[in-house]
Amino acid sequence: MALNKKISIPLTILILSIVVASWLYKSGKLTKASGWFKNDGHAKQEDTTKPLYTCPMHPFIIKDKPGLCPICGMELIKKLNDAQASSATVQASEQKQQADMLGHVSLSPTQRVMANVATVAAKQTTLHKEINAVGIVQFDQSRQAKVTAWIAGRIDRLNVNTVGAVVSKNRPVAELYSPELLATQQEYLLALRSHDQLKNSPIPSISQNGEGLVSSARQRLMLFGVKESQIAGLEKAGKPNIRLPIYTPLSGVVIEKMVQKGQYVNVGDVLFNIADLSSVWVEVEVYENEFPNIHIGQKVEIRSQSFPGKPFTGRIAFIYPFLDPKTRTVKARVEMPNPGMKLKPDMFVNAVIKVPLGSAIVVPVTAVMDTGKRRVVWVESSPGMFEPRDVQVGQQTDDKIQILSGLKAGDKVAVSGGYLIDSESQLKGGGGGHENMPGMKMEEPKGGKQSPAPPVQQQPAKKGTLKMDDMKM
Repeated sequence: MALNKKISIPLTILILSIVVASWLYKSGKLTKASGWFKNDGHAKQEDTTKPLYTCPMHPFIIKDKPGLCPICGMELIKKLNDAQASSATVQASEQKQQADMLGHVSLSPTQRVMANVATVAAKQTTLHKEINAVGIVQFDQSRQAKVTAWIAGRIDRLNVNTVGAVVSKNRPVAELYSPELLATQQEYLLALRSHDQLKNSPIPSISQNGEGLVSSARQRLMLFGVKESQIAGLEKAGKPNIRLPIYTPLSGVVIEKMVQKGQYVNVGDVLFNIADLSSVWVEVEVYENEFPNIHIGQKVEIRSQSFPGKPFTGRIAFIYPFLDPKTRTVKARVEMPNPGMKLKPDMFVNAVIKVPLGSAIVVPVTAVMDTGKRRVVWVESSPGMFEPRDVQVGQQTDDKIQILSGLKAGDKVAVSGGYLIDSESQLKGGGGGHENMPGMKMEEPKGGKQSPAPPVQQQPAKKGTLKMDDMKM
């Protein structure tokens, strides 16, 4: 019994000690009160806090002290653990946001008024491009003709004596005397009489021969320019006409007169040049950069200084397939009516060709700043806050420009005062819309004159210093 008491009392004390120690350990009082039970985690944490060094170009090189990379000779930098890397990432993100905000410019209402800053909203609308060109009125070549002599003879009478006279297709412009024509008329009348006498002959060959003579003489008269009505008059009168009336192929205006009364002419000689001015051509010259925008059938508005406020309308009928090497232009032919013959040949006119460009986002031209390499607009992202935005532009009209990318409908852009906003951004160091000029880094020497900083020379790695122990993957 006494032996059991000796064993049970120490055992009870041991159990109580273990329970108390366990309670103290769980509550943390034991580790705070003394340095007991320091586990391996703390030791490992202390080991990881020890700085390590690595090469930025060869991250598998890791050393426990600073120095040079055994491969490239660059100076080793501190290697960050996970917590430090996360902190550095957050810090870099904040720095990037700050750098982005450097390009933003905030203006108070007073500053906006003083800087004359005005904004408009970008709109989705249908854009039309107007191509302005110069042109010259020309004769319609399909409405020109020459009056020629179909037989040799003498001009006995001229019904048209001046250039510019209006002639009609049904009225003769001259009368020609020709002995050959007179003889042909007599042959025709003789053939008619012979035909009348021989048509009742019982011999078929004789009656047919008379018909052949009439047909041959009639054909010769028509080749000399005698009309059907004139031949009918010749048959009715029964005697030849001394003078042959000469008619024009079309009605129009005499633009050239080459004969005089009493003049002898040969077969094929030109007597008059006739042009119909009820329709004219306008040959407009379009520069080669605008040539792809013109097409056959496009409507063209013609304006003349002789008739201000009264435009004429025509359509492009033909585009010449060659380029003028002197003016670098392509000619386009515009066919148009000429009521009252107001448009005179060789008259200078202005042409306006309207080209539909379809629906697109459009802003005023003054909203786009061209830096040479970029095109930038200042967008009001929030009231009083402006940010630069790169855009890609398309076609341009007189006061509007097409935006292909970079803006959406409803964005407010600065149409005036943009360069002042850009200058304010430059003063803040944000760069603004202008390109940063590439240059060398400058440092201030003691003499006060700037000189380019010498380039950093990398020290080559020493031979034999590369060890496999330095590489930790």
